[in-house]
Amino acid sequence: MKSSTRFMPRWGAWHKEDGTTRFRIWAPHYNKIAVALEDKPAIEMSRDQEGWHEVTFPCAAGTLYNYQLSFSTLIPDPASQCQPEDVHGKSLIVDQGAYQWRTPHWRGRPWEEAVIYEVHVGAAGGYASIIKQLDALSDLGITAIQLMPLSEFPGGRNWGYDGVFPYAPESSYGTPDDLKALIDAAHERNIMVFLDVVYNHFGPEGNILSQYVPTFFDPDRQTAWGQAINFTLPAVQDFFLDNALYWLNIYHFDGLRLDAVHAIAPQSWLRDLLQNIRAECDPERHIHLILENENNDASLLRAGYSAQWNDDAHNALHVLLTEETEGYYGNFAHNPTQDLVQALQEGFVYQGQISPDTQKPRGQPSADLPPTSFIFFLQNHDQIGNRALGDRLSTQIDPGVLGVAHALLLLSPQIPMLFMGEEWGSKTPFLYFVSHSEGLNTLVREGRQKEMASFSTFSSQEAANLIPDPASPDTFKRSCLHWSERTQSEHVQTYETVKKLLSVRQEHIVPRLHNARSASSHIWAPGAFAVSWYMGDERILELFVNFSDTDITLLTGYAGVVLYRSVNQDCKINHTLKAHSFIATLRKGSER
Repeated sequence: MKSSTRFMPRWGAWHKEDGTTRFRIWAPHYNKIAVALEDKPAIEMSRDQEGWHEVTFPCAAGTLYNYQLSFSTLIPDPASQCQPEDVHGKSLIVDQGAYQWRTPHWRGRPWEEAVIYEVHVGAAGGYASIIKQLDALSDLGITAIQLMPLSEFPGGRNWGYDGVFPYAPESSYGTPDDLKALIDAAHERNIMVFLDVVYNHFGPEGNILSQYVPTFFDPDRQTAWGQAINFTLPAVQDFFLDNALYWLNIYHFDGLRLDAVHAIAPQSWLRDLLQNIRAECDPERHIHLILENENNDASLLRAGYSAQWNDDAHNALHVLLTEETEGYYGNFAHNPTQDLVQALQEGFVYQGQISPDTQKPRGQPSADLPPTSFIFFLQNHDQIGNRALGDRLSTQIDPGVLGVAHALLLLSPQIPMLFMGEEWGSKTPFLYFVSHSEGLNTLVREGRQKEMASFSTFSSQEAANLIPDPASPDTFKRSCLHWSERTQSEHVQTYETVKKLLSVRQEHIVPRLHNARSASSHIWAPGAFAVSWYMGDERILELFVNFSDTDITLLTGYAGVVLYRSVNQDCKINHTLKAHSFIATLRKGSER
């Protein structure tokens, strides 16, 4: 692994081995900027013609500082690496070379081996609490944990998508070295660690970049979450490119999940990011880049991004399981079984068709892509937390049906992802929570109720009053996972089933994923189908799925070896696929 001392971000304060610290910021609208330390005279920075301000002088790690824009204007460093006093406080100089890695030669794992576990650090109990769970996660079969965004946000409670200091890990979770200790501990257990990064917008409170550089943001573009970032400027591009390299090379993350990249313009920057990461990271490392992309842009996957969250597969399956069709689920209301089968075989359901909710074309052809280009999930932070009451599937559908869904998730050739607690069927809600200043909390509270009023269940004021207050500490507390649930009797069967499924995946599917491709499918009835893939060794993996409440009579049985069955049945003999059941088989191409 390349030494962290060889990488220095172009923005921010960088503490060097000789005891000096280099301070650097791009602020072309200012002729003079100074570094202000406590109880010391401000030190003026030199300015070049492009608007970069820089100075280097002896300054110890642990020193608090601000940038001085005028005699009375002191504000933090937008590229701060630590904000111990929260978003409105001073920045802290960090010695990134001080942490002694126990796994300096870790190289990661191949993408085909990924089984992802999405975690909210705060709701999981913090870095130390997650470290305590790593042995159990490894034993379960998890090979990668994905941390929701860590950029410093206002207060101590937030999903992370309101971050305003992209280089500073959230101070309420612990120190930068505490985060490194979590990553180190995961690597000791052969578990990769991915980070969810937000490069499409900044949060609404504490964003001081607009004070430094008004042109950092595009005045003509808005995202759904705020003003768009101006990626046409080289210094802005460098800010985020170096941020990606910072997390990968300094913190040793194994990959990044890029949030809502459809809100980034121009999209060419995403290709530049990919090329620069390849150039600047050790080529022997397995580094994985994951997209969330409403545009279903298959060309980015062909260009080298590892995979995309398969929202189409999730949405079709959710409609099939719950019969909910409001909001974006309406796009999959017509034939969710067919949509799900297509998503399993081709990745995207929308490959250029008109999307009913926007009345615009969406997506690109994706059938040529391998199944590992798509991340399949039953739930994630969005799909639970965007519900008014944060309710999980475990509280919405029959346990037998959920068991079939887990089998499909974990034995499909697509890369599976679980949301924390899903492996034991946790019923703990994951609610929407924030901790902004009071005025903004009021706006968020009102906006949440207005958003949920578009759903029939919460259209009345009486129902809207039942929606938990996002700013209440109790809302966050209710969302915190209780890891001890895992061993409770009501959850043991679900946990052991997920563990068994992941064992089957590891033994029979993972070794055959390279060069896997779609084979065929057959739909018998709504919720009942078979889907198959040619695996890398030309054997055929076939999944027989029956979500319906009735037994399905098949014209023929199945061939090959049974890898897993959810109930005690043998449709090979009686040609009947029982209600709420699942069978996975592996056969040679000549067998039938």
